[in-house]
Amino acid sequence: MRIGIIGLGNMAAAMIGGMLGKGLVKPQDIIGSCRTVATAEKVKARFQISVAESNAKAAEAAQLLILAVKPGVIFQAAREIREAAAPGTLVVSVAAGISLSRLKEAFGRPDLKYVRCMPNMPALVMEGCTGICAGEEVTEEELGRVTELMESFGKAYVVPERLMDVVVSVSGSAPAYVFMLIEAMADGAVAGGMPRKQAYEFAAQAVLGSARMVLDTGIHPGELKDMVCSPGGTTIQAVKVLEEKGLRAAVMSAMEVCRKASEELQG
Repeated sequence: MRIGIIGLGNMAAAMIGGMLGKGLVKPQDIIGSCRTVATAEKVKARFQISVAESNAKAAEAAQLLILAVKPGVIFQAAREIREAAAPGTLVVSVAAGISLSRLKEAFGRPDLKYVRCMPNMPALVMEGCTGICAGEEVTEEELGRVTELMESFGKAYVVPERLMDVVVSVSGSAPAYVFMLIEAMADGAVAGGMPRKQAYEFAAQAVLGSARMVLDTGIHPGELKDMVCSPGGTTIQAVKVLEEKGLRAAVMSAMEVCRKASEELQG
């Protein structure tokens, strides 16, 4: 299958690296395009893929077309390529807040097939988490192929489109919450006398290891928390303060605002 990629920024590079690294495709199977020659040449040299002279040329050559562009330019990109795409082309958008209905409207092509994906920033280090939903015209085999491609740079899960705004709040935007937590933990360590670089390493590794325990053991996060909190120990005192300061409520409220903002993007 020939894969076309419109936009060759960081997310596209993560996808290409994952797909090639897992051996799902070969460099000659990918043709990309973007607005700047310098970026195109950089990606071409890094991955040895083909680069088209225009978005339309990339679309023309593709059976699966990934739109790795910002939401603000996706409609312009659609106008440039909608006549070039062959009937039956699988169009995969990774633009936040662009619903399947708006994607179909932008192309105005009922003979194309549409999939919406929401990856997140850790895809850049092959630890992404991607939510996927598809139009009714997409077959199980095609959806499986898209899921396999998205899993090449992390985890991927198929969800109903009604949950895609929740995916934004719990995954797409979530790295920012975690970065804030790591920064706060490091600040606390620095206040206790630890050098900042070392503090970031301790805090980041603690978050990484804790997340791995949730995923690998299948134990409920609350139970894992209880395992750390010894009776009369240091951890339960810290947890008490976090509860008093409303950590859970703050996170849940932030996610609610995030979800609503995602819903508003779709109009």
